Amino acid sequence: MATVDSRERDLVTLMAPVQTEVIADADRSTADHGGRTPDRASRTKLVTIVLPVLNEAENLRALLIELDDVLARIEGFEFEILVVDDGSTDGSSEIAMTHGARVHRHPRNLGNGAAVKRGIREARGDYILLMDGDGQHPPDAIPRLLSKLGDHDLVVGSRGGSGGSLHRNLANRIYNRAASYVTQAKIPDLTSGFRVARADFLKSFVHMLPNTFSYPTTITLAAFRAGYSVHYEPISVRKRGGRSKIRLFEDGSRFFLIILKVATLVSPLRVFLPLSFFVGFIGLAWYFYSYFATGRFTNMAVLLLVQATVIFSLGLISEQVAQLRFEGAASREGAQREERG
Repeated sequence: MATVDSRERDLVTLMAPVQTEVIADADRSTADHGGRTPDRASRTKLVTIVLPVLNEAENLRALLIELDDVLARIEGFEFEILVVDDGSTDGSSEIAMTHGARVHRHPRNLGNGAAVKRGIREARGDYILLMDGDGQHPPDAIPRLLSKLGDHDLVVGSRGGSGGSLHRNLANRIYNRAASYVTQAKIPDLTSGFRVARADFLKSFVHMLPNTFSYPTTITLAAFRAGYSVHYEPISVRKRGGRSKIRLFEDGSRFFLIILKVATLVSPLRVFLPLSFFVGFIGLAWYFYSYFATGRFTNMAVLLLVQATVIFSLGLISEQVAQLRFEGAASREGAQREERG
């Protein structure tokens, strides 16, 4: 027994330094984090403000000064300003760099949407806030948008059908109705570029965004299709300085086509189903007309009914493809969250 007791004492003696070292390391780790275990959720969230600009030197300087004043009064967040210069020739990049903003510059004009996509990809923040660089979006509305992030994934500054010319407001109402039909949710302002969202959400859908002004349309429809919570916060926009880059007829027709395109990407049956019913109705009507008028079943009626069946089948297949696309986006979002730790 004495031999056993001696061996036990020797074993305890050997283990003691190891235990002491582990405890010391744990104490140092705790001390390094203020006496508690590091909590990822407790750290201050970083918000990246993305400003796409094209020859906005006239407006950018005043906007950056105003942003600094507003952001200095917001508690609970840290901020970085990222200016994406889409090929300006008026010194917009130099103004942004002088002010201390991060700047990414395109060697030539690629489009407003391309600048936004670059900003989303380069953003370092937990949240990304998108706003125009022409001064229309009021920085003093930023605290209200950020306050809604706890309950929503995407917060949009809604102009409520105002803030533009008569024809632009009318066109926006048409777009809002079309988008509301596709998403089966009320959308008061589809095209507002003033919005804030989680970075992982925006980065997972950045490949779907167009290079033109209609990127807000894609973000909004994709958010509803993926089941994210979207909130519209009323704002009052200001008159921009200088000349607008939006062309009424060219960009207006492109907006409508992109709504149709994005609708077939995110919710195909909302497009294909009514179209197949419409073609099928015409086929049946032609069948009854030809039967009672001539007493026979015409080839045109057959063609229309077959076409209706094909359109419906395409809608079903497209719906399955859309579902796979959004499952892939969800996987990318999860991977991005893990990378952020």
